[in-house]
Amino acid sequence: MSVRPADVPTRELLGVPFALTDYEGAMDVLDGMIERRERGFACALAVHALMVSRHDPEMSAALGAATLRLPDGKPIVWALNALGAELRDRVYGPELMRRYCLRAAQMGHRVWLYGGATPSALESLERALRRDAPGIVIAGAHSPPHRPLSAEEEAQVCARIDADRADVVFVGLGAPKQEKWMARMRPRLEAPVLVGVGAAFDFLAGLKRQAPPWMQSRGLEWAFRLSQEPLRLLPRYLRYNPAFVAAVARQYARERRGRSARQGRR
Repeated sequence: MSVRPADVPTRELLGVPFALTDYEGAMDVLDGMIERRERGFACALAVHALMVSRHDPEMSAALGAATLRLPDGKPIVWALNALGAELRDRVYGPELMRRYCLRAAQMGHRVWLYGGATPSALESLERALRRDAPGIVIAGAHSPPHRPLSAEEEAQVCARIDADRADVVFVGLGAPKQEKWMARMRPRLEAPVLVGVGAAFDFLAGLKRQAPPWMQSRGLEWAFRLSQEPLRLLPRYLRYNPAFVAAVARQYARERRGRSARQGRR
């Protein structure tokens, strides 16, 4: 049976309703959207993206317009579970992309790639996907320049994606750029599914190392990535991680007080 986005339960965390699902559940929703030609977009959200949305109105609006908001980071999963969810694992953007490319190859979905640090990096990703997902149909790809596109350039990108009859567009621009791009372009594209996957393009192309599985499972991916890119990531972590912990603690305390008050009135 075709799965609809509304079939997936959600739990609000810091004002954002996260989908309480796993990889299979998320991919079933994407399949259903493609089957029905139902247009929407999915965001795999880590702490950084969530916290940016609290002070960036455009990012907040983008997350509000998203079809699926997936718990990409372990701290997101821990916070949701502390609030009563029962998630067994995260839905990590690079892994979601890897798995869905395999499914797309099996089902004949037409894949489009938008992002990548350079055109050569995007070509490396295309080769890796064709190697790892035999039979995949990569209908098109584009690595945009590192500057805002003009209205004419955006129109050309839309025309290319539509002309290539894409079923799913993977967007690897990094947060919050990719979420804003998907929200802005969603009404202009016929492709039913857009998916923001962050650093997946570099990871799947083998251009950047991922944290070892034991670090990922223990929520230590941030430490590994910090060791790889300290100058870029240290300011982000110092700003957003403590703020995330404090905000989650406030929500937890507020909801606990609310439960206690309701029980006291019974």
